[in-house]
Amino acid sequence: MISLLDTIVYAGRLQNRTELISSSSGGAFTALSDYFLKHDNAVIAVVYNYENHTAEFQMIFNKKQREKAKGSKYMQSKPGDIYQKAYRWLIENPKKELLFVGMGCQSDGFRKFSEIKGIRDRVYIVDIICHGSPSPKLWREYIESIQKKHGKVTYLTFKDKRNGWNSPTAYVKVNGTEKPIKDYVKVFYNRCALRPSCYECPYATIERKTDMTIGDFWHIEETIPDFYDPDGNSLFLIHTNRGERLFEKIQGDLDFRLSNTAQCWQTNLETPTQKSEQREEFWNDYQKKGIRYIMKKYGIVPLRTKVKNKLLIFMGGGTQKVTSIMLITPKGGQHNELEAA
Repeated sequence: MISLLDTIVYAGRLQNRTELISSSSGGAFTALSDYFLKHDNAVIAVVYNYENHTAEFQMIFNKKQREKAKGSKYMQSKPGDIYQKAYRWLIENPKKELLFVGMGCQSDGFRKFSEIKGIRDRVYIVDIICHGSPSPKLWREYIESIQKKHGKVTYLTFKDKRNGWNSPTAYVKVNGTEKPIKDYVKVFYNRCALRPSCYECPYATIERKTDMTIGDFWHIEETIPDFYDPDGNSLFLIHTNRGERLFEKIQGDLDFRLSNTAQCWQTNLETPTQKSEQREEFWNDYQKKGIRYIMKKYGIVPLRTKVKNKLLIFMGGGTQKVTSIMLITPKGGQHNELEAA
């Protein structure tokens, strides 16, 4: 029987340094999915489709498929018929179990579906701390504009760690050449482009009904400085006895530390992302003037911030103090990130 717990909080990261660096955060998704794949079970997660440039849920049965699911995806993902596929697979494989990883709304939807279908005791449900999902059309037109100018996009990352976990780099590759997409990331975080329902999200809370929540452990360098790792740190929130057992099964692959809700606090664990006062203006501009115009208007770091960054570098003698105000990936936010983890 599955029972809810008072949420248990852990900080953690993969012991394997190569896997840690290739993960968006501390490798929570890798550790969880490894456990299921190692025992010939299945994983459901979001994979980026480079043919039509959408994020889609897929069934995953091996590590090669799993690698395609790693990494943050700052866009709305398509569940499609994944619930039905999961149900059929479990019926056809009565001794198997399944891991489902998605946003709070998607994961809770799958939880309710699994209860109705009588398969809840065979699925482990993990949700990701979420900043919100922007319009799929916005991303599609943005990526199409890049391809029209430069050629076909063959690789995408929103959180490359070359400058460390706290200062991720977002880019696409076209013909082997990197093209920055920080204008899109800025638009994503300026709170204009999200779906209306995201501003009223009921899942922006510590207490949830999934088995586990994962995400970046933002501010860990301040709240647990002796455990901080510049290569990535994940947050694990355990909500059920089933989630507690699952965490015990992956502990051997992790460095981890018991934490608490005060140490791990971030905005989207307490309240939904607030709607920007510019949202109506943003969408009016988009409808009338198109994708390139709004990227130039809303996707550029203001001159005032650039000047402040340079002053901090000059006064501090380096870039370390600047990371907290850079607009590449603001702390406390999250996104459709499979491996926000």
